[in-house]
Amino acid sequence: MTTSRPAVARRSATIATIAEEVGVSAATVSKVLNGHPDVARETRARVEDSLERHRYRRRAKRQPAETAQLHLVFHEWDSVWAMEIMRGVEAVAATAKVDLVLSQLGGRHRPSEEWLNGVLGRRPVGVLFVLCGLTQAQQQKLRRRHIPFVVVDQDSATSASVPTVGSNNWDGGLLATRHLVELGHRRIAVISGPQDVLCSRARVAGFQFAHDEAGLTVDPGLVRYGNFQVDAGYEHGMELLTRADRPTAIFAGSDMQAMGVLRAARRLGLDVPGDLSVIGYDNLPVAAWIDPALTTVNQPLRDMAGIAAQMLLDLSRGVDLATSRIDLVNELVVRESTAPPG
Repeated sequence: MTTSRPAVARRSATIATIAEEVGVSAATVSKVLNGHPDVARETRARVEDSLERHRYRRRAKRQPAETAQLHLVFHEWDSVWAMEIMRGVEAVAATAKVDLVLSQLGGRHRPSEEWLNGVLGRRPVGVLFVLCGLTQAQQQKLRRRHIPFVVVDQDSATSASVPTVGSNNWDGGLLATRHLVELGHRRIAVISGPQDVLCSRARVAGFQFAHDEAGLTVDPGLVRYGNFQVDAGYEHGMELLTRADRPTAIFAGSDMQAMGVLRAARRLGLDVPGDLSVIGYDNLPVAAWIDPALTTVNQPLRDMAGIAAQMLLDLSRGVDLATSRIDLVNELVVRESTAPPG
């Protein structure tokens, strides 16, 4: 009588089997897994391909509470806007007794491989990206190390698998422009942020819709894209306000750009709001203190940051999120910089 042997379960890939397949040492595979930079790029790519093919999963290691770190990453942070985000994250991190590590990408919206390898080596509890994100390959690297990540105010469309916190930028653009239309303005300019950033385009789309619902036509020459900073508001403001057919109102797309527009108006001897209405976006603390006090769209930056940080900590503890996408509501704050056209 012949007795059949039970089927042998397929063994999971190990560092040794990965090393043998790629033709490198086990130490090299270990370096790649731990994010060490001293591995040749071609070798690293072959090891990563093998790890992905075998769906290798490294066991998550808990960090001691005293060394737990949350990485907060900006595409750039030299603004009051970034400070509001930092304060929101800091409050949550302090309560959880997690150290906050800050870094910026020098204006880039995707981190370099060297930067990512450094993060992989430090193994934080999670990474919070602000107006920046990861390629699909970089996302896989973080997931393979069990390092969760969340995006605040994404710079581009993300998949449903990437947890994201933002606000309704389309609605914000609509609120700002509809306010100006209701005041009687018919020639309205917009200076949004970078054209390759999703929230910038969404605000312009809301601006366009407000015109459509009022039966107005947008002059393409009055649609501008800046960088969310004062210098862009000033430069575009000077160009717009020296036109023979200058606008009677400008939706600046950010409070910082609105301040640049106000400076341009003063330089040209224009009264705000008598000759020109100006509206910003974000409702930064400074918006209430400048002269005239700025009408703006309140974007709840601290709340956005705090919610994103809590989502990140929940993920690091193995808690399933109720939803992967949260959009907070914006509100219009009317102050002194908008009025009916003169």
